[in-house]
Amino acid sequence: MSQPVFDAHLHIIDPAHPLVKNNEFLPDPFTVADYRARIDGLGIAGGAVVSGSFQAFDQGYLLDALRALGPTYVGVTQIPRDTRDHRIRELDAAGVRAVRFNVARGGSAALDDLEHLARRVHDLVDWHAELYLDSRTIDNDLAHRIAALPAASIDHLGMHADGLPNLLRLVEQGVKVKATGFGRVELDPAAVITAIIDVDPSALMVGTDLPSTRAKRPFQDEDFECIARVLDAEQTAAVFWGNAAAFYLGC
Repeated sequence: MSQPVFDAHLHIIDPAHPLVKNNEFLPDPFTVADYRARIDGLGIAGGAVVSGSFQAFDQGYLLDALRALGPTYVGVTQIPRDTRDHRIRELDAAGVRAVRFNVARGGSAALDDLEHLARRVHDLVDWHAELYLDSRTIDNDLAHRIAALPAASIDHLGMHADGLPNLLRLVEQGVKVKATGFGRVELDPAAVITAIIDVDPSALMVGTDLPSTRAKRPFQDEDFECIARVLDAEQTAAVFWGNAAAFYLGC
């Protein structure tokens, strides 16, 4: 598409680095070269490489990927709560910008560590927190904890239509949402995107979720077209580039 795109959610799976079985699942390789070939023609000019459950706390693959992809790409890592300050600063210098809590799949720090770790990395290096969870599970206590964080985002539109009211309450309080993973969600993406835009147009970011491991279907180019159809020109520029660039790159 002619609109520049910030791919706010992608995975690189490099067999040169360790992988950990998650529920007996190990993904096929999806290297930086594979990613570049797949996105050719989509106008993607930056993005966020997100650590998956099967990568646990490994940082080697992420640092290699960021070096290869260049300065418009950042990392979203998984780290244990006892990670030393100097290591967090090293990861920040290498381009990591967020810590992920993989509630849906595991492999990350536990949800019990959310406030402590999210606030610690924000205070130390200005990282935000990203959560992969089913929005139906966001009860009042968890909603309060997420909304109270300095900065946070929710993956894959919250996963399920029944959790949309929970998700929108967080959007009202400044939480960002990724329009990603259409092949793994149980909702109408266009309807949820419209609902989020109506609450806060600055909240929404797009991404491919490539290579779409364990999804019912992989990312399709038409997923971006589905998003663009429900946006006006100003919203399109923000959702496809500006919102994520501000969140991840500070520009």
